[in-house]
Amino acid sequence: MRATLLVSAMALIGALPCTAAAEQVASGVVYHDRNRNGSQDQFEFGVRGVAVSNGREVVTTDWRGRYRIPVEVDSFVFVAKPGGWQTPLDANRLPRFYYHYKPAGSPARLAFPGVEPTGPLPERIDFPLYKVREPGRFSAIVFGDPQPYTLEQLDWLSRDVIEELIGTDALFGISLGDLVGDDLTLFEPLNRAIAQLGIPWHNVLGNHDINYQASGDDDSDDSFERVYGPANYAFAYGRVHFIILDDVVYEGINTETAQAGGYAGGIGPRQLAFVANYLETVPTNRLVVLAMHIPFDSPPFQVERRDRLFEILQDRPHTLSLAAHTHFQENQFFGPARGFHSENPHHQLIVATTSGSWWLGAADEIGIPHATMRCGAPNGYSIVQFDKNRYTVRFKAARRPPDYQMNIFAPDSVSAAEAGDTKVIANVFAGSERSRVELRLGGPLLEGKDAGDGGPWFPMSREPHPDPAYVEAVERDQLRNPRPRFFLPPPMPSPHLWVGTLPAHPSPGTHAIVVRSEDMYGQIFVARRLIRID
Repeated sequence: MRATLLVSAMALIGALPCTAAAEQVASGVVYHDRNRNGSQDQFEFGVRGVAVSNGREVVTTDWRGRYRIPVEVDSFVFVAKPGGWQTPLDANRLPRFYYHYKPAGSPARLAFPGVEPTGPLPERIDFPLYKVREPGRFSAIVFGDPQPYTLEQLDWLSRDVIEELIGTDALFGISLGDLVGDDLTLFEPLNRAIAQLGIPWHNVLGNHDINYQASGDDDSDDSFERVYGPANYAFAYGRVHFIILDDVVYEGINTETAQAGGYAGGIGPRQLAFVANYLETVPTNRLVVLAMHIPFDSPPFQVERRDRLFEILQDRPHTLSLAAHTHFQENQFFGPARGFHSENPHHQLIVATTSGSWWLGAADEIGIPHATMRCGAPNGYSIVQFDKNRYTVRFKAARRPPDYQMNIFAPDSVSAAEAGDTKVIANVFAGSERSRVELRLGGPLLEGKDAGDGGPWFPMSREPHPDPAYVEAVERDQLRNPRPRFFLPPPMPSPHLWVGTLPAHPSPGTHAIVVRSEDMYGQIFVARRLIRID
């Protein structure tokens, strides 16, 4: 689908040398569309210094908003939205900031509709921008893997996640790939549902969003591009710069067996050049956020390409990357031992999936599967608060109160003599190696309130292993539903589990186990679990 933009005759501006691989030149104007009619009218002047790219090279507009850039067949020309400006949005709040040059269109063999033939390159490709107010402090919503395989699962996503976000004050949102589950006809109804939030929404390509009938990686994202535009691009809100990357490398269909090929994670030379060239336009003190689908250390990811990307980023003190794909939540930090040679380790957040464990598990009281992730965290999403070059992340469990940030696993009762050997396990859903977690045993409960301040705080240790509460949930679901295809995935060593023990010889009665967590941003969360001391 093409962006809404002005295409008309214009003399080429100046001279620009071309290579054999880029025999044509795209040119036009980026302008302030004051009346928002998609056409450059009188007194609607060009915008200076705006980055325009073909997915590899990046140029900036001159004092009259003009640009010229080489263009190849089957490539995009797009504008990188600057902070304080907005590109046009379609009816589903999807940004329209690009022109797709694909003269012959997509191959006919694709199982889902691809790109219609665009014909010859227009003589002029103009991009309108609207002036908007963007504060230095703002928030964004981040979804991992919505991944409905059916319209019924899309309805679950709407009821479980989207409805509670209507009226959000976030400036925009991002879905980190696996927007749907292989049925690409669900792109449109998914977009209509998320559009109810009323904010611009950006989308990353995932391995379940590709067209598996494609002969190779180049055409595999054609259906995605028809709906969303380029799979690699950049934009800014306020002083924060975001780079969207397609890191799914599809091997293509086997022409002899007609079987779909596999995929790997990786970022190619053209994408690396785009990242490097775009960052040349970004001051080094700005926060740079990468958004992709496959995490850097996920087994299919090509390590040598990750390290090349790290080389491009390592001179920047403020970076963050967002990924999904794994269907568990984890904070990862990359320092020299993991390929990132910089004073500050690179933080990658593997975001909780809105689909949880692929919409599996027993249905709750309104018919939606609980879909707990195999790390023991509930399905949900992240809200990222940006403040210039700083950020704070807060996990939000679907249809749960905002302060529901952990689950405490402990017995219902224990004797006073055995208390000192009794383990307490806390799953701090968004916890990391930089979190500090501790517990205490409150005094006996009198009329529902703590009698006094309780005992001293004891540190808990981070010990990745399967969450016992999730293990029990798997066992319960298997008893309730004998059909294996509905089973939750096997437990994994949860990266956000902390273990402690009760204090020795507490007084008999009903007590509150209190767990307190302070995360890497200084956010403090508290949870309680009642226990009888006999």
